[in-house]
Amino acid sequence: MSIIKKTNGIIDKISGATKKFMRPKSEILFDPLQRYMTVGQYNVGKQEQTPNGRDYILIVYKDDEGTLHQALRDPNASDLVPEYIRSYDKRLDRFRAFVNKKTGRRYIVEQYLDEFSERVKKHTRQGENSINIGVITDTHYKDTDSVTFYGANGLQHVKEFNYLEDLGLLDLKAHLGDWIDGSDAGLVSEQELYSLSHAFKSKKTNFAIIKGNHDENDKFDEHHNLKASFPENEFEDIMWPAMYAQKGINYISRNHGVVYFDKGDLRVITVNTSDTPYLLNEKGQKKYDSKISLALREDQMQEIIEILESSSNKKIIFMSHGSPITHKGSNALKYNGRSLHELLVAFNQKEKGYLNSHDVPAQFTLDNDFDFTQVKNSKIIAYFCGHRHIEDQFRINGIQYILFNCSALMGSKHALTTHYNKRWNRKIDLPSEYAGYVVNVDLKRNLMQIFGYGAASKRRIYRI
Repeated sequence: MSIIKKTNGIIDKISGATKKFMRPKSEILFDPLQRYMTVGQYNVGKQEQTPNGRDYILIVYKDDEGTLHQALRDPNASDLVPEYIRSYDKRLDRFRAFVNKKTGRRYIVEQYLDEFSERVKKHTRQGENSINIGVITDTHYKDTDSVTFYGANGLQHVKEFNYLEDLGLLDLKAHLGDWIDGSDAGLVSEQELYSLSHAFKSKKTNFAIIKGNHDENDKFDEHHNLKASFPENEFEDIMWPAMYAQKGINYISRNHGVVYFDKGDLRVITVNTSDTPYLLNEKGQKKYDSKISLALREDQMQEIIEILESSSNKKIIFMSHGSPITHKGSNALKYNGRSLHELLVAFNQKEKGYLNSHDVPAQFTLDNDFDFTQVKNSKIIAYFCGHRHIEDQFRINGIQYILFNCSALMGSKHALTTHYNKRWNRKIDLPSEYAGYVVNVDLKRNLMQIFGYGAASKRRIYRI
């Protein structure tokens, strides 16, 4: 047995040395530790760009399938458990980025976000009427180890986005929907939602959980022509209880995902643009595919009205997954998007009236009265949304609509990749892989700034 082990060790060393020799001499390594491809144990430190320049023991080993792995262990640790791990990926012809076993975050991403945080702090001020809202959207988490498109990296993006709150940067954080891709089997997607909920909820920072059009798992149903893979209210029952349980949020009911957060004179209100009824045909299939039937219904609209009617002395930002209108002012949802915009305009003009929809199915008929004549010194200043996997902005009737790019990796060679993301040429383990934002709203300076990291604009500035 000892002879076999010794022979295997010699083979491993020859294999690693061969891989190193075969690499083109002009190739720039992803990081200095990439050159350690021979099974063994090494002392490494700042010169090899280790996390925070600390000294580590690097262990290089092979698993039973012959895949090379690297592990970094603190030389002073009382046990042999590594702090960071990674594996060699033949598709990339290199080791992946190191991941912290405890946090699930890559240290190269943390270093990047440290610099991003300093940039945000440089251009913003602290105070009662200056707040930072962290925004991430369209993570499209799915059960695949993809290095060019949607996959398990969606969960990693959420964990790394959370690092901003560890830096003390955020007053509020929000995920604007499409947490999952919705293309896995029902039980798998349910577990993905549980993992995302656990990763996103926080005791440090108030958070908003917004539903996206992929979060009903209708993509799987469409591709397999089967019965509905999610029972009614599956997303709501998994994701929303943690949001409603926070002390820092307010709501009319726990039924529609409409909540609001206040800090000083700013109010943030969430909207659910995937508000479709759960109706099944005789085959157990959904009548309304949430993926393409973005909508709002009467009960949710009533809650929005009630919140607005008690919003005196507030500057208000709305957030949802899909934008209710297009840049031309037409309906961007299947049902009632334009009606929501008209309600917001009526609020800014302090009007009284009612909403009444025509030529829509009975389930989407609106019959809501509103009276904003008694609301004083308030204005809806902006509306945030994701969904379209681009960055965009347009101003209609005094309301600034702002679209945020998707966090999900969209490689340039995929058919679903938007032109916006193709221009970013997004690649795994590089800053272009992910995307996220911090929005600073400074009511004293009448200024809103949007700072992006990864595949996002560095800074966008709007006057309030």
